[in-house]
Order: sequence, then C-alpha cells, then structure tokens
Amino acid sequence: MPKAPCNRTITLSEEEKKHYRTKLLRLNKAVSVEEIINQVIHQDIFEAIDYLPSGFVDLLFIDPPYNLRKTFNGKTFKQTSIAQYMAWMDSWLKKMVRLLKPTASVYICGDWRSSSAIHWLCERYFIVRNRITFEREKGRGAKRNWKNCSEDIWFCTVSDNYVFNAEAVKLKRRVIAPYREKGKPKDWYEEENGRFRLTYPSNLWTDITIPFWSMPENTPHPTQKPEKLLAKILLASSNEGDIVFDPFAGVGTTAVVAKKLKRKFVIVEINEEYCLYALKRLDMAEKDPTIQGYYGGVFWERNTFCYIKTKNNLVE
Repeated sequence: MPKAPCNRTITLSEEEKKHYRTKLLRLNKAVSVEEIINQVIHQDIFEAIDYLPSGFVDLLFIDPPYNLRKTFNGKTFKQTSIAQYMAWMDSWLKKMVRLLKPTASVYICGDWRSSSAIHWLCERYFIVRNRITFEREKGRGAKRNWKNCSEDIWFCTVSDNYVFNAEAVKLKRRVIAPYREKGKPKDWYEEENGRFRLTYPSNLWTDITIPFWSMPENTPHPTQKPEKLLAKILLASSNEGDIVFDPFAGVGTTAVVAKKLKRKFVIVEINEEYCLYALKRLDMAEKDPTIQGYYGGVFWERNTFCYIKTKNNLVE
C-alpha cells in the first residue's frame, strides 16, 4: 500500500537491507579507535563493551530501555522493581566508565519510573550536574491518571574539567511583551517575521517535537529521540571532531546528528533492522545536513517557523 502524500517516514527496501548489511561491524577482539570510528556496530552491548578501547569517548549518550513494558521490533521488555532495574543498569554502566576521557560528559535518558535509579547510579560513578526535563508532547493521555508527557535526561561529567558551550545552544523565542527602555528594545530585536530574543538554555525543554509520520527523520522505531534533542546535547557538550558514543543506538539518531554537526561517532545496537535504518539515515545526512528546529545557529521554539531564503522553504 502506498504512503499518504505527506507521510515522510523512512522505509527500507529489501535491496537496501541487503546493501546495508554488508556495512555492519561486529567485534570479536579488542579494537583500536581507528577501527570503530564512524561505524555502526551490530551487537549486544554486553558482548561488545569489553572489546572497545579505553579512554576514547568525549561524550556518552545513553538512551536505554526504560523500566516499563515496551516492544521493540519484536523484542519485549518488562517492567521490574526499581532495585532490579538499577542492578541491570549498573551491570553495564560500571563498564562504560573505562571508555571515558577525564573531560567527558555523560547524558542518560529515563522516565519518572527509572529516574531515581539513574540518579543513584550517576552519583556512584560521576559528578551529577543537572536533570533536564523535556516535554514529550505525544499521545492522547489517560482517563485514570495524569498524562505522562515528560522525560528526564541526567547530565553528568567525569571531572570538573568538561566542555559546555552555552552560546551554541541558545533558544530563539518570540517576544510576547516587547519592553522598551528609553524607546529602544530591551533584550530583544525585530526581524521581518517578528520580534525575538535569544535566551540561554535551561533544564526545561518545551521546544522538542517527537518524530511523527510527516517528519523526514521519522522511522518505525517506537521511542525514537528527535534530532533536535541530540543537537542540543552534542553542541553543548562536545566540540567538532570529538567522539560521541551511544551504546543503545536504536535507529542511529546520535550518529546522524554527530555527522551533521561534524563530530565523530561510535554506536552499538542489538537490533539489525534498526542498524540498517541508522546506515540509511547516515547516507541521507550526506545530502541533507539540516536539523529540524535548528537554523541560523540557534534553536527555534516548537511550532514556529523561519523563512530560509536560500532554500525558499519553511523549516520548523
């Protein structure tokens, strides 16, 4: 059945699957950094981690299965107790410490069920800097509970010597009440499309759009993270040429954004089909390096648009 005209969800043909399978990497011995840079490793992280080199990661982004019942391409995860979930997380997180540079930053995603376990483990291995909460505005809610429309990302560092580029992640906001001082705009400016101000990032993100069928980054993955979200993290906590590592890579959003922002990447994903989607998206990034919601060096609020004269189109 053909897709609807506005459905831009990425798909894989059988021919593409066959092609991309030849590009997957699998580890069976210790490897150097050069052997894994910008590679998609199709493997269980528990198998791969002992083969990875020490001290090569500048930025670690972890989006593990949350502590809830969820099916990923045929594999179902079940909700457990907080203690069991914490023990499962600890079994792989403690092994990742070895991979990090002394200047590395760490971001770990979770929901309200898993957030307490993540916090305790982060305190054990890292310096906890902040907890980011982003609005996950998707779904229709529940009749017997509050709608769950937020997720957490714990921001940690290995030491007090770390990268944080606040200027690179400013948010462009439309001014509602344009205050003036002596007739001149105070902390805002006027453009052809309206009045705006640039603000420094906070730990509450309300400008994130979860990928859906009309977005060109959308895939069949049920919990895909948006490119815009990863762009904020990579721009803030890494520099061009740095190495970003994602051990639960899904359909490769971390790698795709790293490529678009001129970072290097290493990703690991146990599901073959998701790895193939990652490789296709990396090829697509060669032709289109744009990130929805990020333009002109700033992030735009959700559901606002800017006119790009060079491309003659609208970008959210």
